[in-house]
Amino acid sequence: MKLSNRILEMDFSPIRKLVPLANDAEKRGLKVYRLNIGQPDIVTPDSFFEGITNYNEKIVKYCDSEGVDPLIKSFIKSYKDFNIEFERDEILITQGGSEAILFALMAVCDPGDNVLIPEPFYSNYNSFAKVAGAKVVPFLTKIENGFHLPPKEEIIEKINDRTRCILISNPVNPTGTVYTAEELNMLADIAREYNLFIISDEVYRQFVFDDIQYTSCMHIKDLQDRIILIDSISKHYSACGARIGLVASKNKDLMKQILKLCQSRLCVSTIEQYAAANLINTLESYIKNVRCEYKIRRDVMFDYLNKIPGVVCNKPQGAFYILAKLPVDDTDTFAEWLLKDFSYDNKTVMFAPGAGFYATDGLGKNEIRLSYCTDIEDIKNALVILQKALEVYPNSSTIK
Repeated sequence: MKLSNRILEMDFSPIRKLVPLANDAEKRGLKVYRLNIGQPDIVTPDSFFEGITNYNEKIVKYCDSEGVDPLIKSFIKSYKDFNIEFERDEILITQGGSEAILFALMAVCDPGDNVLIPEPFYSNYNSFAKVAGAKVVPFLTKIENGFHLPPKEEIIEKINDRTRCILISNPVNPTGTVYTAEELNMLADIAREYNLFIISDEVYRQFVFDDIQYTSCMHIKDLQDRIILIDSISKHYSACGARIGLVASKNKDLMKQILKLCQSRLCVSTIEQYAAANLINTLESYIKNVRCEYKIRRDVMFDYLNKIPGVVCNKPQGAFYILAKLPVDDTDTFAEWLLKDFSYDNKTVMFAPGAGFYATDGLGKNEIRLSYCTDIEDIKNALVILQKALEVYPNSSTIK
């Protein structure tokens, strides 16, 4: 039986593909520190579970495809704290930020159209584009420049008559870079000049460190009809499994068309929406405390990585990831070796190999993404193991 080219051309997640090897290692009795995935260990706020308790309908019914009114109103209220104004018909609730990105791409791209993305980027962007029939066209950001955007000319040379949008995350997954207002205004100029949409994935906006000024694409007032905002409760409130996200835009014609996609999958889970709606009652101290905790963890990870011979990395400005360059030839091979053949004190570590965050073949092969949304002691132990592994790995150029 023939399978579709669409499914055959999709890649397995570089973030999750090593899980079977990690499971096997654990069956052999090893402790595996899983720094590969952005699953926070922070407790989900009580307000979420109170929202579930308060749901007292006798039948769990379909809800409207655009989302339940209390949830949409709660998002509108929360955005006002960021000086962002939305109306009721400018927000659609989705099954996490992932569905929001997929719907946005499907709404603005025809099969064969191009999506500009700065690389490295969140690996699933590639998969979403392939499902939408679009082609990722990357432009490079470099570790030497803190993964900030290249000059305007380097971006423009990637544009052709099939280019439909620019897709960014800000803060950036996997690098932790926070784009400046000047960078976003440069993208805005490009969008105007070449008649493009900007899909802005801002699911980590709550986690910006060191008093860095955060700018949303929605703050560029004369561009708002070209901005498609992506958001989710997953990271803000440590509720990844609830799968509540949104797509929002001031372009009402666009939103009316995306509603067709929402209707095609009927609705997002009703109970989780009511639970998420109650998150608006979460104390402000929750986000502040979580941000402070991630900053501490970031500093611990960054400081330790900087002490390992041959490792190169930048201090992230936001999110909860570090993209580090290792003194090895291929981090995919290194990752498998860690899980199959190496242990220190009966422990090993798992990370996400860097090549999966690039669209250009050959890039990222000596890089890894590490998540610091786990316990500090686990982070410390994992980095000790990483250093010990690099000291004995056959293909490492670390000073022995």
